[in-house]
Amino acid sequence: MSRHYLDHASTSPLRPGARLAMLEALDGPAGDPSRVYQEARVVRAALEDARHSVADLAGVGPGQVIFTSGATEAINAAVWGVTRGRPGAILCAGVEHSAVREASARLTPVVEVEVDSRGRISTDAVQSAGRRAVDEYGAVALVHCQWANHEVGTLQPVAEVAEVAHGLGALVHVDAAAAFGHHLQAVGELGADLVSVSSHKLGGPAGAGALLVRRGLRLEPFLVGGSQERARRAGLENSAALAGFGAAAAHLGRDGVLEEEVARAREQTERVAVLSRSLPEVDRYGDPDRRVAHIFCMGVRGVEAEAVVIGLDQAGVAVHSGSACSSEVLEPSAVLAAMGVAADRSVRVSVGWSTTAEDITALEDALPEVVLRLRRLGREA
Repeated sequence: MSRHYLDHASTSPLRPGARLAMLEALDGPAGDPSRVYQEARVVRAALEDARHSVADLAGVGPGQVIFTSGATEAINAAVWGVTRGRPGAILCAGVEHSAVREASARLTPVVEVEVDSRGRISTDAVQSAGRRAVDEYGAVALVHCQWANHEVGTLQPVAEVAEVAHGLGALVHVDAAAAFGHHLQAVGELGADLVSVSSHKLGGPAGAGALLVRRGLRLEPFLVGGSQERARRAGLENSAALAGFGAAAAHLGRDGVLEEEVARAREQTERVAVLSRSLPEVDRYGDPDRRVAHIFCMGVRGVEAEAVVIGLDQAGVAVHSGSACSSEVLEPSAVLAAMGVAADRSVRVSVGWSTTAEDITALEDALPEVVLRLRRLGREA
C-alpha cells in the first residue's frame, strides 16, 4: 500500500537541499566555531551563512537571529528572558501552543486572552485582559500572539495586537512556527519584540530553530555556561542541523519559491475544503479566509477524531488529531476548547513542499468511506 503524508504542520520531510547541506557539514572539518583556527573558521562561515539565510527569509538582520535547538527552546528562552527583567503578568490565549502556555505558567501569573469561535484574538480582548492584569498584578510584562494557529490555521492580527501590547508597556512574543516558511508576510513586518521559529516545520531538520530578537532588546540568556551566539545562548551550536535549516530557508528565499508553494498549498487545502463540504455533519474549524494556506482542520460530528485518524492510517493516509504533541496524550484539544467548539473532533490535514495531487486524491477516496464505516459502527454499538 502506498503512503500519503498529510501532517506537515507537525513535521515536514527533509528537503533535498537541506539534506545535502547537512551531509557537507558532517563531512567537513570538525571545529568549535567560537575558536580562531582554520577548521573553526570553516564551521563559523557555514554557521553564519545559515544565519543570513534565516534572517533573509524572516526579513530581519542576521544579528537578530539566535540559533536554538528548536522553537520550543526559543519560546522558553523568550519567556525566561522577559520575566527575569520585567515585573507583571503575561497575557496568553488558550489557543497558543502548549510550549507557550506552559513556559509562561511556570514563571509568572498568566491572564487569559479570549478568542472567538474561529480561534482569533482581537485587540479588544487584549485590552480587556491587560486591564485585568494591571488591576491584579500591577503591570503586563509580556503578551503572546501566535502568528498562525498550529491546529486550525487561523492567522492573528499580530501587528495590531503588538501596538496594543506596547501601549500597555509590555513586550510581544510571537510563536511563528506554524507560519514561518508558509506565509508571504515577512516576520520583520509584525512589530514583535521576540519571534520563535522552527526548522523542521518548513523542511529543515529537527533539532534546529531560532529566536529572533528586536534590535536593541537585551535579554538574560536561558541557557548559560558559554559565550556562544554572542553570549545569548550557551552551548556548542549544532552546526550540521543549522546548515540544513539555513539551506531550507535559502531555498524558500529564492525568487518565486515561497509564492509557488503557498499557492499550491492553498489549492490543495481548498480541495480538502470541498471534500469536507460534501460529507454530512462535517464542520470546518478556524478562519476560512484569514489562514495559512497549508492547514485545514475539521470535525466529524458523532465520531471521535482518533477513530478517523486510525481509519485513514489504515487506508494509507497520515493526518493529525488534536493539538497534543504526543501520541500518549489523548486529552481533548485545548485549542478547540478555547474556541468553544467540540474539542474531541479535531482532524487536521496539513500539506507541504512534498505533497502531491495524488496525496489529496487518496484522502478524497478514503475519508468518505472511513466516516461512513465509523458512523455505521456507532449506530450498531
